[in-house]
Amino acid sequence: MSIEEVGCCGAYCGTCKVIKEGLCLGCKIGYSTGARDISKAKCKIKVCCIQRGYNSCADCSEYVSCDNIQGFFAKNGYKYKKYKQALEYIKKNGYEKFISIADGWKMQYGKYESAQ
Repeated sequence: MSIEEVGCCGAYCGTCKVIKEGLCLGCKIGYSTGARDISKAKCKIKVCCIQRGYNSCADCSEYVSCDNIQGFFAKNGYKYKKYKQALEYIKKNGYEKFISIADGWKMQYGKYESAQ
């Protein structure tokens, strides 16, 4: 899998069945080639991340104080905590190590115990 399959918010799209079937391009695929137009994107997190040239919010120096990503993480639901955990793991360990773990997941988030 590739870094393009790491969502700006920390979701890992590389394990998504819909993407594998070609029915979704995920968060970032197609913007770097011009196949998709970022001005038409609705996700504020994605727009900010892509316009700044980041692979994810983990690359941003404003991560801790950003209302967009922190508001996203404050939503009710288990997956938001897992996406935050992913970005914090990436900040600490890098994308390569994250992707090596995430490739074994069955969904857009998973466990880290085996890699820490």
